[in-house]
Amino acid sequence: MYNRRKFIRDTALSGALIAISKNSLATSNNTNQPIVISTWDFGVAANADAWKILSNNGKALDAVEAGVKVPEADIKNQSVGYGGLPDRDGIVTLDACIMDHLGNCGAVLALENIKHPIAVARLVMEKTPHVMLAGDGALQFALEQGFKKEDLLTENSKKAWKEWLKTSKYEPISNIENKLYDKAAPEKLPGNQYNHDTIGMLALDNAGNLSGACTTSGMAYKLHGRIGDSPIIGAGLYVDNEIGAATATGVGEEVVRNVGSFLVVELMRQCYPPEEACKEAVMRIIKKKKESTKNLQVGFLALNKKGEYGAYAIQKGFTYAVCDSKQQDLVIKGKSYY
Repeated sequence: MYNRRKFIRDTALSGALIAISKNSLATSNNTNQPIVISTWDFGVAANADAWKILSNNGKALDAVEAGVKVPEADIKNQSVGYGGLPDRDGIVTLDACIMDHLGNCGAVLALENIKHPIAVARLVMEKTPHVMLAGDGALQFALEQGFKKEDLLTENSKKAWKEWLKTSKYEPISNIENKLYDKAAPEKLPGNQYNHDTIGMLALDNAGNLSGACTTSGMAYKLHGRIGDSPIIGAGLYVDNEIGAATATGVGEEVVRNVGSFLVVELMRQCYPPEEACKEAVMRIIKKKKESTKNLQVGFLALNKKGEYGAYAIQKGFTYAVCDSKQQDLVIKGKSYY
């Protein structure tokens, strides 16, 4: 007779076997040592600065802040920080957020004239009772904290914007930053062909604690005031120190609609390995609007408490960088639906 006790026992055993099967698919650094991962090829340079902290027994929070400051200050990177492409009014606005292993978080939205929004976001977390500051309020806070105003619209970005104004055609192209970054002079790139890609970074330190950071200048030639997923906790970034962390890149509107990074972490809580969790989050987007995703890019990157990592995107071309004690400049092509 198949009684209730036998049913419960068999169900529990089946669940355990599924969990073992899923976890066996994960990519891991095979140690309990520190690791940092970040989105896109330009994550290699960002990881290098983060690794300086992690390899000296530093905190993951300090590492991710230092790491993403690299692309924020890179004049060649027209996706993040200084040098970022402006909105359709010619104004560069920056978004960023940061989250630590205790669940503390801070963010700035539509911040102007400050080169390192991630540093301001951290101070929002540490010195205010709030999570987010936006626009003029974020700028006022930054200036009160000693940050200096700078003109973030570089000559190359201004030229690209003026070229775009000839048609004012808003046509994001998937992965365009990754395809062209550091391969051509920025001033020669057509002004109507930019899409923006975020730098999202996740780190695990020697103490076994996770932190993450996410920063961007947003979609090129967006409406003034537009905010994507990058500064929104749960969308562009989420950290749960019991389980893992996730970050997103691509068209932020779709990430926000699906609370993407939170979803990835919750899937890892259900024993999905990082890559499978990222894939499921991508499939949720595709399921809702499959036809419109053929020219849309969204990618997720995840790191769990064991140091296992993985990524998945809608379109081919999404890459991420990995740095640990064995490898400092590894770039991996993320798997994709199309």
